[in-house]
Amino acid sequence: MATTDDGPPPAAPQAPSAKKHHAFDDLEHRVEEARAQFDATNERIRARTGRNLFAAIGIGLVLGGFFLASLIIPGWDWLFMILAGALVGFTVFELASALRFAGRDVPRVASTVVGVATVPAAFFLGVEGLWLAVLAAVVIISLWRLGEQLRPSHRTGTAAVLGDIGAGALVQVYVTFLAGLYVVLVGVEVPAGAVGGEWWTLASIIIVVMTDIGAYVAGLNFGRHKLAPIISPGKTVEGFIGSIVVAVITGILLAWLMLGQPWWVGLIMGVLLALVGTMGDLAESLIKRDLGIKDISSMLPGHGGFLDRLDSILPSAAVAYVIFLVVTGA
Repeated sequence: MATTDDGPPPAAPQAPSAKKHHAFDDLEHRVEEARAQFDATNERIRARTGRNLFAAIGIGLVLGGFFLASLIIPGWDWLFMILAGALVGFTVFELASALRFAGRDVPRVASTVVGVATVPAAFFLGVEGLWLAVLAAVVIISLWRLGEQLRPSHRTGTAAVLGDIGAGALVQVYVTFLAGLYVVLVGVEVPAGAVGGEWWTLASIIIVVMTDIGAYVAGLNFGRHKLAPIISPGKTVEGFIGSIVVAVITGILLAWLMLGQPWWVGLIMGVLLALVGTMGDLAESLIKRDLGIKDISSMLPGHGGFLDRLDSILPSAAVAYVIFLVVTGA
């Protein structure tokens, strides 16, 4: 009988379960590759910036979303007060903790309670209420520290007590008072038809945030000359110039589109907020350098602590409030 050579017999078709298993393995391999690329990119960014940028962006978007809603949705002032109170509380607690780490006996819980208590006073009673509340907070913390002298375990010399009282007062002035100016601005009454203080608050915070972004992008791409190498080695002159440019552009656009003000008001806001924000950042770096720490705390992944994110925003509150008073005559 004749035979024909038609080659090897065709392979048996794969069973459906085998196909699914192969597809799953392929998908798992692709996910692992993507994760490895993501981790490698994240490590390169962390090496250049010292931060987990993706975590920082995620947390920033969540917090920013809540604050944005509290400022632009009518009748949501209560949410802004809650958020402001929470931020003041966490920031006061972590700064007091950092000072205790450095040897200063600052009561953390008491400082946090009196700090949070200033928020409703600032909102409902205005700047006068803020001044009185912060003054009362400083007095309470000072008396608290003096009262601790009655306990043998906390008894120290006069110089140490005065240093502790000064550190407690610094916490309330640096965090509580400056943050309270934003609360005052949100709660201020304006004439009918005028842009409310909440929009000035939002505009100033946006300018400060854009200032940081401009400094980061310009410094990362063009940074060659150190701005203040002893205080903050990562800051560059090129980054500072980039922050000014971005702040001015943002300020002019917001003055025109959001605040209904002439372009030169936005120009002034941009320049002043960029300058003060940068000085606030350097001041916080100086505090951390003096305390011997990299971050005030590690409460916010990718950010460090709350004060590490608010170092530019806090001093900018005073500038925003003064500009609002001068421009609007409120």
